[in-house]
Amino acid sequence: MRTEPGGGIESGGRTEPGGEAPASSADPLAGRRVLVLISGSIAAVKLPLVVSALAARGAEVRCALTPSAARLVSAVALASLSRHPCALDDDQWSHRAARPLHIELAEWADLVLLAPLSATTLGRWVHGLAEGLVASTLLACEAPVLVAPAMNTAMWEAPPVRRNWQALQAFERVVPVAPGHGLLACDRRGEGRMAEPERLLLALESLALHGWRRDWAGRRLLVSTGPTREFLDPARCLTNPSTGRMGVLLAQAALQRGAVVDLVHGPLQVEPVLLDGLLCHPVVTAAEMERQLSGLQPVADAIVMAAAVADHRRVEARHEKLPKQDLQPALSGGWEPVPDLLAGLVARRPAGQRILGFAAHSGDVLPQARAKFARKGCDLLFANPIDLPGAGFGSAFNQGWLLGPGERIEAIAPAPKLAVAHRLLDALAGLPLRPPAAAPPHRAAADGTRPAAADP
Repeated sequence: MRTEPGGGIESGGRTEPGGEAPASSADPLAGRRVLVLISGSIAAVKLPLVVSALAARGAEVRCALTPSAARLVSAVALASLSRHPCALDDDQWSHRAARPLHIELAEWADLVLLAPLSATTLGRWVHGLAEGLVASTLLACEAPVLVAPAMNTAMWEAPPVRRNWQALQAFERVVPVAPGHGLLACDRRGEGRMAEPERLLLALESLALHGWRRDWAGRRLLVSTGPTREFLDPARCLTNPSTGRMGVLLAQAALQRGAVVDLVHGPLQVEPVLLDGLLCHPVVTAAEMERQLSGLQPVADAIVMAAAVADHRRVEARHEKLPKQDLQPALSGGWEPVPDLLAGLVARRPAGQRILGFAAHSGDVLPQARAKFARKGCDLLFANPIDLPGAGFGSAFNQGWLLGPGERIEAIAPAPKLAVAHRLLDALAGLPLRPPAAAPPHRAAADGTRPAAADP
C-alpha cells in the first residue's frame, strides 16, 4: 500500500507535484486485516487502546489471547472494540469449525501485532513449540509480525531471554520494537517497559507502508530536525513555525528499518513518545546544532538535514531584556548570517557518506529547488512548498520534489508525512553507500534523558 509518485500539474503558473491533501481514507492502515496477539504481561492492559485506535482508523481487527493474558484483559472488551469475537485457547479446536482456528487466523492476517511479548511466548516461538492458540498461530503465520516485548528488567536481561530475543530477530517477517526504560509494574525502574500504544500504531503504519525488510540494518543515520532559535534578548528570538514532525517521522521510519538513528533537534512540537528509541541530541541555536552535527558526522553512513535553521543571529548576545522603545534599532542592526550547515556537512563528509537536504519554498518551487540543489552539492534534495494545503509547517501531510543525480526529478504527491519519509529513505538507500557494518554501541542521548531502546 505504498503511495506511488504523482504526476506534476500546472496550477496558476506554478508547477506543483499534486493537489489537495488526501482525505482520511489515505490512512495506510485503512482496510488492512490486523491480527492482535496478546500474551501474559501486565502491559496487556494497554492493548484495548491499540485495538480501538486500529478500528477507528478503518482496519479490520481480530484478537487472540493466551490464558495468562485472558486473566489480565477482558476478551469481551476486545471483542466489543474490534467488532469480532476474541479467540481463546478453548476456541482452537471445535467440531463446529471447518478449519483449525490457528490456521484460519494466520492466513487471514495482513499484519500481526504481538504485544506484549512475554518470556514464555518468546521461548515457545523461538523453539517451535505449538502449545496454545497464540503459539500455534505464530508458527503458521506468513504475514509480517510486529513484536513488542514487556517484562521485568531481571527477566529481560536473563541470558536465556536475551538469546531467544536475538534468535527471533533473525526470523523473516519479524519487526522488533524493543522495550524501553521506565517504571515497571513491579515498582522497578529499568529496561523492559513495552513501547507505548502510539509508537506501536506508528510502527504498524510503517509496516503497512514499507513491509518488514530491515534494509537499514547495520547503518547509522544522522537526522536534524525542528527549528533553531536566535535570541535578540532573553525574551525575544528569531525562529520559524517548524514543528520537527517530518524529521522525527523520518528518524522513526529508519529506526524500524534497522538503523541506529541520531536525532539532532531544535525545540519540537511532537508527541514525546515519537522520540522513543532514538538517540536524541536537543539543541536551541544554530551554533549548538552545528557542533552536534560536526561531532556525529564521522560515524554516520548517511545524513538527513531536515532542520529549519534560522538564517541570521545576533553578532553579540544581549543578556537583559530590551525596553520596547529600543527594539527598532536592535532589529535593524547587529545581525549576521548563520553559516550554511548543509554546505558545511557536504564539505566535510567522508567518502561514501550520502546527504539528503531539505528546502522549504513558496511560489514556484521547482526552479528554486534546481538552483539550490546545484549550489548545495548534496546527493539528494527534497523541496516542499509551504504555501499549499497539505504541505509544509505543522501539516500532517507533505508533498514536493525530490532532486537527485543525473538530473533526476521526482514529484512526490500529497501523502502522510510517514509515507513521504519512507519514500525519501528508499531514495537514500538506493544510492551507493558504505558497506554496512555491525551497529555501533548505543550510548545515552546528549541530555541523558532518552537512551535508545536498542535491540540487544
